[in-house]
Amino acid sequence: MRIFVVSICSLALVSMIYGAQKEEKKSQPKKPAQMAQHATQTAGYAAQKGKKNETSTTVNHGQKGKKNQTHAERQAAKATNERQTAKAANAGQVKGVGKPNQAKIAAGQNVAKGKFAQGKPVKPQHFNISKQPNTAKAPQVRFQQGRQIAGSQNWQGQQYTVFRNYKSEWHDENWWRGHYGNNITFVFGAPYYWRAGYWFPAWGYYPNAYYAWDGPIYAYNRLPPDQVIANVQAALHQQGYYRGEVDGLIGPLTRAAIADYQRDHALYTTSTIDQPTLRSLGMA
Repeated sequence: MRIFVVSICSLALVSMIYGAQKEEKKSQPKKPAQMAQHATQTAGYAAQKGKKNETSTTVNHGQKGKKNQTHAERQAAKATNERQTAKAANAGQVKGVGKPNQAKIAAGQNVAKGKFAQGKPVKPQHFNISKQPNTAKAPQVRFQQGRQIAGSQNWQGQQYTVFRNYKSEWHDENWWRGHYGNNITFVFGAPYYWRAGYWFPAWGYYPNAYYAWDGPIYAYNRLPPDQVIANVQAALHQQGYYRGEVDGLIGPLTRAAIADYQRDHALYTTSTIDQPTLRSLGMA
């Protein structure tokens, strides 16, 4: 009986050992599979995280690059503006070379205004002029028998014939009255006679008469010489050529302004009031 019990116990023990080994064999393949699965999940998570990080990095780099590009564009635009500004400044400096004063610069800038005025006639004005001339600004000229206008022989064209043919003449009052009668006017006490559209000094009418200029003055709208001169002074002042007083005297300052205007507008430099100059000013 004891032997039977021992045998049964032995069989039972062997069965338990076998079962345990079998169970152990079954559990061993499972463990690597679980580990592999865990590894796969970990790898997938890492891959997703890496992809997310990569995407975030790409976006950040893109945004940073875009920001840098925008900054670069701004810098480029700024540099372009600076170059353009410098170029404009240099151009202005070059234009100013050779011009000694602001009046000359203004004269050069107003060339177009003179051309524009040709299409817009300027109405004559009446100026209140002193009856006494300022001889300090416009010294009296002296009579020279047979004097001709220097350089007039080079002024071509019918409009300059009066300058080429001019010669100073001295006659007494009776002679002037007999030849020009009602075509005589008085300015600053001095007589002028009208002929062929111009005013001329009537030398000898009054032996001590004051004249600031010995030569023709275009009879703009048949105004007396002082009003013609005043209108020209006002027009030249508007265009930056004349800086003196509107006094109706064709003295050195006025003649210099007329000469500057004539040179800038490709006219003969007569330094006096002629028809081509008045036409250029829009006054004839």
